Amino acid sequence: MSRIGKSPITIPSGVQVSVADNNVITVKGPKGTLTEKLDRDITVSIDNGILTVNRPTDQKRHKALHGLYRSLLNNMVQGVTSGYVKVLDVIGVGYRASNQGNILELAIGYSHPIFMILPKEITVTTETLKGQAPKIKLESTDKQLVGQVAAKIRSLRKPEPYKGKGIRYTEEIVRRKAGKSAGGKKK
Repeated sequence: MSRIGKSPITIPSGVQVSVADNNVITVKGPKGTLTEKLDRDITVSIDNGILTVNRPTDQKRHKALHGLYRSLLNNMVQGVTSGYVKVLDVIGVGYRASNQGNILELAIGYSHPIFMILPKEITVTTETLKGQAPKIKLESTDKQLVGQVAAKIRSLRKPEPYKGKGIRYTEEIVRRKAGKSAGGKKK
């Protein structure tokens, strides 16, 4: 058995999980609603506030899908109850980040500012405190969407290893390299 797939998901109070005929699962909670279409072979059962994911056989494909869909459903339940947050730091002299609604404006060392229109499911906030790097905070109920948007923002200017400039996750550690050694060979 898949260790991840066989562990049950407890459904917190205030969260409703419903399964449609065509294997589409809808999770409603205080923060929003999420839906996921499951593979036709995977079945879901709900009883006494506990959601379990079942597979028909021990085929390699079924084992893989078993753990996958259990993790996706668990992420959906956590998303509609508490949500997901990713925080990015914009590090560099003159680097700025600001937002107008869901439009993110970045000044990150290029000749022009970069404007990104973020999906409506994500709420973005930016803060710039004196003496600290500007921060971009992304919040949503969908874990995959938050991670994907954060990765896209980070890819605009990845942190470089010499000075550490760029966009990085707050918890990310960037390995620094030594620069050129002072002085060279003398003739």
